[in-house]
Amino acid sequence: MTYIEELQDVIRRLHGTESTHVETVPVVETFNGQTIWEGEVEVFDLHEHPTASRLYAWAHDTDDPEHPKRPPAITPRKAVQVLIASDVREAQANAES
Repeated sequence: MTYIEELQDVIRRLHGTESTHVETVPVVETFNGQTIWEGEVEVFDLHEHPTASRLYAWAHDTDDPEHPKRPPAITPRKAVQVLIASDVREAQANAES
């Protein structure tokens, strides 16, 4: 199974719909002049999904298999920003515990 097929399998399981791979978008996210995330985001068109027509996906390691979903995003860059913001909030919450 290819990387794209693996992502499509996850999309099918999480969202109950088939998808078509559209493109791969390189994303570099910086903060205060330092790169905090660099990678490629895969863009998929969703088939007959009730509320979304496009989805952004990439593989990343997670320490929490119970929460593999990330909030939806409207661009590949926004998808990465949402992930980073989520990770920062989680780290802050863990530091306060």
